[in-house]
Amino acid sequence: MNQQKVKNLNQQLICSNWHKLYKVTYDYLNSNGAWQTQTREAYDRGNGATILLYNKQYGTVILTRQFRLPAFINGSPDGMLVEACAGLLDKNNEEDCIKRETEEETGYKITDVRKIFEAYMSPGSVTEILYFFVAEYTAQQKITSGGGLADEQEDIEVLEMHLDEAMHMITTGEIKDGKTIMLLQYAKLTGLCSQV
Repeated sequence: MNQQKVKNLNQQLICSNWHKLYKVTYDYLNSNGAWQTQTREAYDRGNGATILLYNKQYGTVILTRQFRLPAFINGSPDGMLVEACAGLLDKNNEEDCIKRETEEETGYKITDVRKIFEAYMSPGSVTEILYFFVAEYTAQQKITSGGGLADEQEDIEVLEMHLDEAMHMITTGEIKDGKTIMLLQYAKLTGLCSQV
């Protein structure tokens, strides 16, 4: 944070049920040179990682489908979203986290992951940085059915489809998840799934 533009930062914890919600008051130096006191709320859920599994031989990708309460509350008829595999870092580094999440959610045990970028996904209210990965997969790496962890109440469907089908699902609105759209567009733009 640029200390020359922000001073007198004061964070007040409002709620800490699942993660932490803060009310933050601070002085901000506007572009006109005047200091202004501002108040915002910031939700701290930690950082996360997401991955797109791809198969060059068949031009396919692995995605998931699961119920998302916030999407349901905000107008998704059934709350089911098609997404790239993802998870919170907890105390793990991002590479270890995404390998673990991949196995739990999709059933694929991957070893070679490549970080492609990182991004703030909703910087107006959420502190999270999301680390984006890609990894090639083969049928031989499928060691379980996936589906998530029962003790975390996860009920995840694993989907395998051609990249072109996934791209079409963006245009039809069947895929509305931001991280997934970013990964699929990356795959299309870079030729990630192009057959060799």
